[in-house]
Amino acid sequence: MSRPRRELRVGLLGQGFMGKAHSNAFAQVGRFFDIPFRLRLSVLCGRDQLALERSADAWGWEHTATDWREVVERRDIDLVDIALPNYLHAEVAVAAANAGKMVLCEKPLANTLEEARIMVQACQGVPTMVWFNYRRVPAIAYAKRLIDDGLVGQVFHYRGTYQQQWGTDTSRPLTWKMDPAQAGHGVVGDLLSHAVDLALFLNGPLEQVTALTKTFVPGRPVEDAVESLATFANGSIGSLEATRFGVGFRNGNSFEIQGVKGMLRFHLEDLNRLEFFDAQDPAGLQGTRNLLVTDPQHPYGTNFWRPGHIIGYEHTFIAALGDFLTSLSRSEPFHPNFEDGLRVQQVLEAVLRSAESRQWEGIPV
Repeated sequence: MSRPRRELRVGLLGQGFMGKAHSNAFAQVGRFFDIPFRLRLSVLCGRDQLALERSADAWGWEHTATDWREVVERRDIDLVDIALPNYLHAEVAVAAANAGKMVLCEKPLANTLEEARIMVQACQGVPTMVWFNYRRVPAIAYAKRLIDDGLVGQVFHYRGTYQQQWGTDTSRPLTWKMDPAQAGHGVVGDLLSHAVDLALFLNGPLEQVTALTKTFVPGRPVEDAVESLATFANGSIGSLEATRFGVGFRNGNSFEIQGVKGMLRFHLEDLNRLEFFDAQDPAGLQGTRNLLVTDPQHPYGTNFWRPGHIIGYEHTFIAALGDFLTSLSRSEPFHPNFEDGLRVQQVLEAVLRSAESRQWEGIPV
């Protein structure tokens, strides 16, 4: 006999690319994670009525809406998921929290540090989550485990890079991500936010940064690329880079960590693998191991497929939601929550200040 499951009624705000990824996660999570909830896909909200109806039909949403306020104010909604342009995050999250809803939000948490602080304050007392889904890539979660187990030792260097190449196509129609009024900034909020979150997750707090930004296309109102150097609280130094002009990379999110005992390296375009170099091996046997992270002893190895059967981008959203709901059922803290999103925002703000001042800028630890 199956155990009784509490119903959670979901309202998803956003029908675009992220709305599709989130819809899939809500539809699939119960098939891969043993959660004590029955998710009801109650309302999908978007602006294009025809596309909205198609999306709702494809993913099994019961109702549609074109005004986010209507969804937030509904009494039959328990959880609001925000997959809207950045400028709406703060207003929607505050309204949802005031209505007593759980609040999930796409990255970056907000357009500004002040907005992020307002969101954190407003959402005290309600469960929150930021969709920094790359933490749930099994290879990245395994890297975190190896670091915590001491296999890298004292860290010397951390390098995080996120490269995409679509910015070179000047014929591509401009989206809200190119509009500073909606996106806040360009690549800093869009891609660097992911690189910063992984740096915090894997290597701990940053202390200070120095940075520069560059817009390659004349007249484009947001930055195309950002380069930064950083110091970390653990004594290591590092670099964080993001660009939409990373020719040769469709979605090149990568990191490299070097410590006294070893090295870890990861690239999202080969997301089932993690490279590990053990500096404690005998000199004649030292070499980089290319680990396929799909075994039962690996993170999420028992949630998805059998060893050697690789997973994809969509599974990272399923795992993120599965962990959130598991933590919720156990009344345990979940990360990344809005406080974690605020920490990312503090680093992004320091990067932007440094790009303006051309000086090192400190980050609250």
